[in-house]
Amino acid sequence: MIEVLDALDYLGVFVFALSGALLASRKDMDLFGFIVLALMPAIGGGTIRDIVLDVPVFWIEDKNYLLLTLMAAVLTFFGCRQIERATRPLVWLDAVGLSVFCVLGAAKTLHITGDAVVAVVMGVVSAVAGGIIRDVIANDPPMVLRSEIYATAAFLGALVYGGFVSLGWPLAEWAGVLAALAARGSGILLGWSLPRSSGS
Repeated sequence: MIEVLDALDYLGVFVFALSGALLASRKDMDLFGFIVLALMPAIGGGTIRDIVLDVPVFWIEDKNYLLLTLMAAVLTFFGCRQIERATRPLVWLDAVGLSVFCVLGAAKTLHITGDAVVAVVMGVVSAVAGGIIRDVIANDPPMVLRSEIYATAAFLGALVYGGFVSLGWPLAEWAGVLAALAARGSGILLGWSLPRSSGS
């Protein structure tokens, strides 16, 4: 079970890196720009989490995360037109990455701190902070501040995971992943979003 989540974690890093590199393509950046914007969503959130928790940063311990990110950046630099055509599948792969990141981030935090509330917060940070940094660098409105459900899905996934663990229920990781994926999927398929201020 954990091995499958680890594999999905690598997939999530790769897809998040693609999302950053595609944004670099739209901004007409050079190869260095592609690499920078690929790195931000792929490893940014997890890096912040590990620094805050004062533990070894995950990609320093496992260089495969960096290799996957660089591979995605270079692949997009030379094949951005072909990758752009696969936008729909990439949106769903991004949703899987978001769902896995929020749960694995929460799980790591809970293991270190033993605090479910902190685990939920850091699960969200793991999933969305890197994307915020990517969008700020690219001078785009951060995706988490747009109407479509995104950060909310990460929060729900981390919350469900934490709830299952607190209650001693099995399959907590998968419950969290599925909850986040269902929430994000509703945003993709149905355009669901949180209510906005009546003054907007």
